Amino acid sequence: MRSHLHFRSVLVLTALAAAAADDRYHPERAAPVPSVRPLPDRAELTAQHWVQEAQAGILARQRGARASAVEHTARNVVMFLGDGMSVTTLAAARTLLGQRQGRTGEESQLAFETFPTVGLTKTYCVNSQIADSACTATAYLCGVKNNNGMLGLTAAVPRRDCAAATEPATHLESIAAWALAAGRDAGIVTTTRVTHASPAGVYARAANRNWESDANVRQDGQDPALCRDIAHQLVHSFPGNQLKVVLGGGRREFLPTSSVDEEGTRGRRTDDRNLIEEWQREKMGRNVTYQYVWNREQLLSAAEDLPDYLLGLFEGSHMQYNLEADNRTEPTLAELTEIAIRSLSRNEKGFFLFVEGGRIDHAHHDNLVELALDETLEMSAAVARAAELLSEDDSLIVVTADHAHVMTLNGYSPRGTDILGPSNDRDEAGVPYMTLSYSNGPGFRPHVNGTRVDVTTETNYRRVDWMSHVDVPLASETHGGEDVAVFARGPQHAMFAGLYEQSQLPHLMAYAACIGPGLHACSAAATHLLAPALLTAIALLNMIKR
Repeated sequence: MRSHLHFRSVLVLTALAAAAADDRYHPERAAPVPSVRPLPDRAELTAQHWVQEAQAGILARQRGARASAVEHTARNVVMFLGDGMSVTTLAAARTLLGQRQGRTGEESQLAFETFPTVGLTKTYCVNSQIADSACTATAYLCGVKNNNGMLGLTAAVPRRDCAAATEPATHLESIAAWALAAGRDAGIVTTTRVTHASPAGVYARAANRNWESDANVRQDGQDPALCRDIAHQLVHSFPGNQLKVVLGGGRREFLPTSSVDEEGTRGRRTDDRNLIEEWQREKMGRNVTYQYVWNREQLLSAAEDLPDYLLGLFEGSHMQYNLEADNRTEPTLAELTEIAIRSLSRNEKGFFLFVEGGRIDHAHHDNLVELALDETLEMSAAVARAAELLSEDDSLIVVTADHAHVMTLNGYSPRGTDILGPSNDRDEAGVPYMTLSYSNGPGFRPHVNGTRVDVTTETNYRRVDWMSHVDVPLASETHGGEDVAVFARGPQHAMFAGLYEQSQLPHLMAYAACIGPGLHACSAAATHLLAPALLTAIALLNMIKR
């Protein structure tokens, strides 16, 4: 008995240690030295500020919208999120796409770059000039800006403050919850852990994005019974437990430390709970059909006769990069997207689907250029598949990013130069530099006698694990703070044009779909339809008066 308890203690301590360094792509930076700088307006700490700002933006767009466009509303909404998919990433990825097809490349287009409407969003958070994926997820899914590292809560809650996070006034709802309340279905697809920041924005409220399992909550000295971890919320709380499709990675967050998953990854939970089994029991208790799958073969088999609820967890942590994946066990993002759409399309009222190409971000953090661009092309393929499956008449597709990265496309190379190769230019010492490089990150090479090293002579040069060179050495490359692009196709797509706050996005999608609070396109349509009748009635009354 004593040896068993000792072994269990070792597992718990190991899980807590793992939780302490849980997300190597997003290490928490040391607190900045206090300085005198303007502070945000205190109104920004409230949900009301951002909701009112978004509704004012919708009203302004309504006035400029064409009358013919007002008549259409969206039954289905699919939001594609390229994590870290900066405008520079788009330019480089489309060039790579064309060059893989034997062309010069620069003239190519990604699937969503053909969409009729393009806009830009501002990605800053209430307390941060440059955003992370949690505060942005809260903005583009819940319609309210908040603080870095936090999900589904207003900026009034400090990070890691479990007690403050229990205050109902700070709780936000996502567009997925709005869709479910309207009788529609909802689901998530991601190449990251399904408990990671971006997909968690669909269903979770957390004062720390890293609270993916109870071990992470405990590691911060908080009570997981008071502030439930993100995996627990997905299985047991609304709207997570109502999501019809959940596909991605992250089995470890659902399994106890005493368990090893199908591919040898040990669980992270210290509460002895197996949430995958609890998800199955919860569905059984509701007398609905359900299926859990962990590999591509099982997924494709399930797709032949789709259950009411489908949970697919294909890796212990994040899914593999496409270029490194075992396609016998790992489905592509396009395959995941197609199965999710087919499943959700069975609801005649419609659906909301969130699809994330999440590993674009991870590759950028490691200065792995080719992997970042290839993951972008994978997302483009998924968008193309969705566009084939869904009618433009009743399905709105929105493609955007949460934040940028610090990759730059530079030099004066001739048209058609290998986008993954060096510029035709040289630095002042005659040393080559790459067309795609980074401002910071782990790809720094120490200078020799004040001169940069020639990275093109390295033994692993141009392999997918080769890191491009950087200026500032960091363990993980940082995000960028510039605006990100928005592409829209389908009902009300014109409403997504212009430059606006990222937190307007779910309000715009809800406007087009006539769900959630605020202004709706169907109300605007009714107004436009009613206007001629009102004018006729007024004319008749005037005739009677005469």
